[in-house]
Amino acid sequence: MHEGPCALIGAPVEAGTGRRGCGMGPAAYAAAGLAEALTGLGFAVEDRGSVARGPLRDVHHPNRAIRNLAEIAAWTAALDEAAYAASRDSFPIFLGGDHSLSAGTIAGMSRRAAAEGRELWVVWLDAHPDLHTLDTTESGNLHGTPMAYLTGRPGFAPSMPGPAVPVRPEHVCMIGLRSVDPVERRALAEGPIEVHDMRSIDERGLAAPLAGFLARAAAANAMLHVSLDVDFLDPGIAPGVGTTVPGGATFREAHLAMEMLRDSGLVRSLDLVELNPFLDERGRTAILMVDLAASLMGRRILDRPTRSS
Repeated sequence: MHEGPCALIGAPVEAGTGRRGCGMGPAAYAAAGLAEALTGLGFAVEDRGSVARGPLRDVHHPNRAIRNLAEIAAWTAALDEAAYAASRDSFPIFLGGDHSLSAGTIAGMSRRAAAEGRELWVVWLDAHPDLHTLDTTESGNLHGTPMAYLTGRPGFAPSMPGPAVPVRPEHVCMIGLRSVDPVERRALAEGPIEVHDMRSIDERGLAAPLAGFLARAAAANAMLHVSLDVDFLDPGIAPGVGTTVPGGATFREAHLAMEMLRDSGLVRSLDLVELNPFLDERGRTAILMVDLAASLMGRRILDRPTRSS
């Protein structure tokens, strides 16, 4: 883990999804006490405000279903730069915003890893693989494309700005998948991305597969990025998301993942994505996401505060 301060960086992107509300995510994390939780763990915390989207370029694509391509391209470029800059001297936590933001944050972190002579590995905690390209998306919602973009799948140039240092597919571990389109299923079958869907988790548990991936990452002296989507979690405990998919991770499975990631000592950055406060119930999804971030940053079970009833 990085020894510098935690930098809280708002990424109020909602152009990648079909409904509004994700842009309120950064404020919801503040209200849920993220900064206070990190301070309580002994970290210096710097609230660096929200990233500003860059200027829009005139971009087009023959897939007429695509929505907001110019906005997503601009957000991706801005977040790429923000991640690269912030990771020089801090542990950046990106507060989303929909999952399209990861196209920028992970691209910037991959550049940072390369600058340090390392490679970026990614733990992708999500109900969806987000492996659509601009050619294959039928919904046109670009929060379904960041992992295809980051791993160098074709069809993004010249509309999108990079990534300058693609992430190797074999360095990606997806956990919690349970909503995969046929095109994405074929991409996963053809490629070396490590996948542990919810059936696998039901059969084998979460600890063994995650431990195996982390052992490989440690042997490679990798830099690790964690991208945590609210819909990784079961909607029964995390209703504040626009893409609810039944059968997600339980409270303890999610905390176990965070605790194991912390124990690895490899994590250098975190995305918290797809929180939609408009759909939440009295902030309970935001509070749970803050608790999970705290577990990633070192909170142990015996240190967990007891909430008053």
